[in-house]
Amino acid sequence: MIIVTGATGKLGRQIVEKLIERVPPSHVGASVRDPAQASDLLARGVRVRRGDFAEPSSLAHAFEGVTQLLLVSSNARAQGGDTLAQHRAAIEAARTAGARRILYTSHMGVSATSEFPPMHDHAATEALLAESGLAWTSLRNGFYAASGLALLSDAFTKASFEAPRDGKVSWTAHADLAEAAAIVLTEEGRHDGPTPPLTAAQALDLADLADIASSLLGRPVQRDVIEDDTLRATLAARSAPANLADIALGLYRASRRGEFATVDPTLERWLGRPPMTMRDVLTQELAARKA
Repeated sequence: MIIVTGATGKLGRQIVEKLIERVPPSHVGASVRDPAQASDLLARGVRVRRGDFAEPSSLAHAFEGVTQLLLVSSNARAQGGDTLAQHRAAIEAARTAGARRILYTSHMGVSATSEFPPMHDHAATEALLAESGLAWTSLRNGFYAASGLALLSDAFTKASFEAPRDGKVSWTAHADLAEAAAIVLTEEGRHDGPTPPLTAAQALDLADLADIASSLLGRPVQRDVIEDDTLRATLAARSAPANLADIALGLYRASRRGEFATVDPTLERWLGRPPMTMRDVLTQELAARKA
C-alpha cells in the first residue's frame, strides 16, 4: 500500500488525487491528523487513518501495511516545534511497519548552510533517509508557487505591495509537483536518492510577478522595496514569534544569494508537458477570486 502523510494538506491531497488516477483507491492510504477532513477520500475507497507526527505512537496504525511512504515535510519549525524529530519518528515508524521505500518532499534549495532555515531541516532529513537502510527518493521540489501568491497578496486589492529586496525564484505549482510525486510512486525505482531540482521553466523575482499581475489585472501594480529590519519590526508589531520572522527574512536573504534561482528540465520531462507558469497560476487565482 502507498501511504501519503499530510493527505489533507495542499500538496498531500493533490498527491492522493493523482495517485488514484493511476492505481485503485484501495491501494492508497491517507495518514491525517483529523480523519473527518478526509471523509471524501474515504468515500472514494482510500484507506484513511489518524496519524500525527507529534504523536509517534499514532503512526504504527496509520502506516500498517505500507510498502511505500510519501513523507510530506512537516512545518513544525514555523510553530516552534521540532521538524527533524517528527521526520525521524515517521521514518522509524515506516521502517518498523515494513516499508521498502520512502519518498520525501524536500526542496530544490536544500542546504545545511542556507539563509532560509527550513532548508536545514530538509538537508538533515535527507541524511536520515540515507542512513535509514531503506530505499528512498528525495523530491527536490521547486519553491511553491502558492508562496509567491502569498507574497503578492496585497497586489490583488491595492496598487502596491512591500517586501525586502529579493532574487529570482523558480516558482513551481503544487499540481505539477503532486503529479510528479504520483509518477515516481507508481513507477517504483524510477529515481533513487535526491532528484534534480523539480522546477518550472522560469525563475522570477517579485518585480516580475508585479509585472504579470499588472497585465492580468489591467492596472499598475507597484513593488516597493523595504529594509529587512522594517519587515522584522512589522512582524514584531503583529506579535509574530521571532522564529517566524527569521523564516520570513531568510526567504528574501536566500533568494538574494540565488539559492532558489535554478531551473531544470526534469519536471517537464517527467510530466511530458510544460509545467505551469506563474502567469498560469496567477490567472487561476484571479478566476477563483471572481468565482
